[in-house]
Amino acid sequence: MQTTLSEQARQLPRAEEAESILRTCVHCGFCNATCPTYQLLGDELDGPRGRIYLIKQVLEGNEVTQKTQQHLDRCLSCRNCETTCPSGVDYHNLLDIGRAVVDAAVPRSLDQRLLREGLRSIVPNPGLFKALLSSGQVFRALLPDTLRAKLPRRVYPAKQRPTARHTRQVLMLEGCVQPSLSPNTNAATARVLDRLGISVTPAREAGCCGAVDYHLDAQAAGLDRARRNIDAWWPSIEQGAEAIVQTASGCGAFIKDYGHLLSTDPAYAEKARKVSALAKDLVEVLGEEPLDQLGIHSDQRLAFHCPCTLQHAQKLGGSVEALLTRLGFNLTFVPDGHLCCGSAGTYSLTQPELSRQLRDNKLNALESGHPEVIVTANIGCQSHLDGAGRTPVRHWIELVEAALPSSNPGVSP
Repeated sequence: MQTTLSEQARQLPRAEEAESILRTCVHCGFCNATCPTYQLLGDELDGPRGRIYLIKQVLEGNEVTQKTQQHLDRCLSCRNCETTCPSGVDYHNLLDIGRAVVDAAVPRSLDQRLLREGLRSIVPNPGLFKALLSSGQVFRALLPDTLRAKLPRRVYPAKQRPTARHTRQVLMLEGCVQPSLSPNTNAATARVLDRLGISVTPAREAGCCGAVDYHLDAQAAGLDRARRNIDAWWPSIEQGAEAIVQTASGCGAFIKDYGHLLSTDPAYAEKARKVSALAKDLVEVLGEEPLDQLGIHSDQRLAFHCPCTLQHAQKLGGSVEALLTRLGFNLTFVPDGHLCCGSAGTYSLTQPELSRQLRDNKLNALESGHPEVIVTANIGCQSHLDGAGRTPVRHWIELVEAALPSSNPGVSP
């Protein structure tokens, strides 16, 4: 696509990157065929091709309006278009660049500012989030439907974690909301890894991955969180930690981008590249291990929801399904498995109507095979889908851990 950036746009730190991405797009429109918002709204400007054109106009010096901002806000950042695109357009990075320029030019309404700042204050703060969640459970009956749906129907308490005792060590991002919404997910992960001779090294100083800030008009704050995590993990990396494991694919996708996002930071560029290289989704770690020694033989009927951040961002679609099948689980067929469930980080709160439509469509597809349980690999998808009050939704590792034999000679239970 022919592009001529304005003089003002050429001063942006990522101007060359934006121009290169724009020139990659051939405007074919294949991306619209798999874009969830285009399928719902049928508006060219609510599909990737239209949004790319809007960003092009902004960077060429044309007027920026609230309509421009609205069309960019409606994007889920699901990256389905990147999987579809025959030209390899790096859409999500262009979107980040465009959103930053638009948000700097177009003031948001007071209610939107309060919502976004509130989310940025609460979600990355595990202690505050847990306190508010507990209060919400007490006053559940008084809450509006939109907030009540965000409360977990059932919280599975964390089982005891094994002590770190193996030579093989990995780090694990604990997450922001997962310890409160699904506390057993990381505990189950630690127990399964322990059975395979891998110990999880605690890194309590590591906090939010930075994605919440980065995608809510505060990119600098998001990158600062990334730097703090790198500092927290670095001593263990120097001591030989073989991976940084994520059980939330949304966090994993962002951490794998640290190397790119901090590539121009002289103090962190090299460390960020190392961290991104070590970042592994849980399925990548387990997929390389001798799972037969776990002794799992389950025929439970499951439907797997593959999060967009797993299949489109990390390119790991089919990996969890293959692993669960290998362990004997009975997976149902899920039509349109490439489509987003509508969670998309905080999207379900900033775009509730579109998010709800996408959730209901996704649940209809997931339930079409009549599974006992729906499993997924991202806490945002898990809580969003489960909030509909239909088929229970869990993280897949919890079902794997639950199927472990109660005792295994020589290995801790």
